[in-house]
Amino acid sequence: MAYNHKNSSLFLPPSARDHLQGVLNAKVIIVMYGDYECFQSANVYRLVKVVQQQMILSFGENEMCFIFRHFPQLEIHPHAQHAAEAAEAAAAQGQFWQMHEMLFINQQNLGNGYLVEYANRLGLGISQFLQDLSGGMHIDRINADVESGKQSGVEAAPALFMNGIRYRARWNIQQLMSAIVTASD
Repeated sequence: MAYNHKNSSLFLPPSARDHLQGVLNAKVIIVMYGDYECFQSANVYRLVKVVQQQMILSFGENEMCFIFRHFPQLEIHPHAQHAAEAAEAAAAQGQFWQMHEMLFINQQNLGNGYLVEYANRLGLGISQFLQDLSGGMHIDRINADVESGKQSGVEAAPALFMNGIRYRARWNIQQLMSAIVTASD
């Protein structure tokens, strides 16, 4: 399949299938394609969290929705795929965002032993977690995220889409807040 790498629109619309914080009918929906082993993905996630908190304080809970989709870059990040699988295994036990946070905080330590340690810290059922990881239970979900990213023109993580349009301005609070305020009008 050929991809339009200049594409600036989100191919797969946000849905209840996504991991989201907020509501799907929010005025601004941010979709992030990220890689748990990518330093810049972690920085962009932290930036979005700060903006998210400011938006909640200024406008309330339903102004913004944040969605995370996986985009592991296997060529440069050997642990990214397995980390994404760990996040999905945690999601199966209702703790996606907790594992998501832990993976970004500890992104220098994403080997198998660390992933089990994080699952243990979160109180996950370890046997189910290990079964999910060893059985590749969530690979299709991750591959679907990657495919939707490629169809949206994503070539590398991180990539942000705001209300379906690719965000290409600077990665700082002022620029991102300005874009969100404009998108919410």
